[in-house]
Amino acid sequence: MANAKDEMLSTCLKYFLQHGIRKMSNEKLVALLGISTKTIYKYFKNKEKLLEEVLHLYHDQRYEMLQNLPPGQDTVSLLFDVWRNAIETEPRVSKLFYQDLDYYYPKLAKKVESSISKKFSDKFIEMIEHGIVEGVFRKDIVPAIVLEGIYALYVSIVREKQYKLLSASTYEILQNTIAVYFRGFCTHKGITILDRHINQYNATQKSTNPKKY
Repeated sequence: MANAKDEMLSTCLKYFLQHGIRKMSNEKLVALLGISTKTIYKYFKNKEKLLEEVLHLYHDQRYEMLQNLPPGQDTVSLLFDVWRNAIETEPRVSKLFYQDLDYYYPKLAKKVESSISKKFSDKFIEMIEHGIVEGVFRKDIVPAIVLEGIYALYVSIVREKQYKLLSASTYEILQNTIAVYFRGFCTHKGITILDRHINQYNATQKSTNPKKY
């Protein structure tokens, strides 16, 4: 059962993701949480400390999803689905969230990023190394460099402007960037599995969302 502090963090996270960070004044915070300013400062020294803990909660939730991936699926399909899901869900987060964070709290953003990035990287590198053992990823790749390439494409798709000018869906952009990049470090076996997996996903989407096709 969540305690009062956990509930406060969860409520603030939902607000920040939907509306950004800058607009959250002390008055709005009090109204949102339904508690007094004194109670807020009982748990958090200031707004920046509150934001820091909210960011850790945000990343903890994302990491928990990585820890609970469905067992039994081949690594190439699993890794592709993780990044596809991230790209499809991140647009639901208000652009103001990242803009406010980078503009008003750049040092805090870097502090939190540096504290959590290693465990995410370690998990992804572990998956890539497992894919090499499975024979779906090439043996001559450097997992850490491959991962940086995926992340760079991910950031360019969901947080930068260059792809926004194209009249293409997020999934079409994914198909022509990350999916192509994946094929570059897959073996022939991996490419066959990946193409089959993507075709199956496309068929499922077409049957459940016919108006989009």
